[in-house]
Amino acid sequence: MGEPARALEPTALDEFERQVLMFERQWWRYEGSKEGAIRDLFQIEPTRYYQALNRLIDSDEALAFDPRLVKKLRRGREARLDARSARRLEPPK
Repeated sequence: MGEPARALEPTALDEFERQVLMFERQWWRYEGSKEGAIRDLFQIEPTRYYQALNRLIDSDEALAFDPRLVKKLRRGREARLDARSARRLEPPK
């Protein structure tokens, strides 16, 4: 018989990745825009942040850390991609 599958440890995420997920849980509580809060808290440009976030939510470690949030973020991303695809398929006016 094979070895039983082990659940992923939430600690498999590094500090930055944990901070990103915790920020995504409650970013609206910060004053000002989300992009401003990203710059202030993470000291990176929002584009870099969103690239990191998209890689992160595809990981099993992030899913183990906060399944509800990661599934919500994945659904939101899929909805945006679907909307973008639908706009491209619309006939020109």
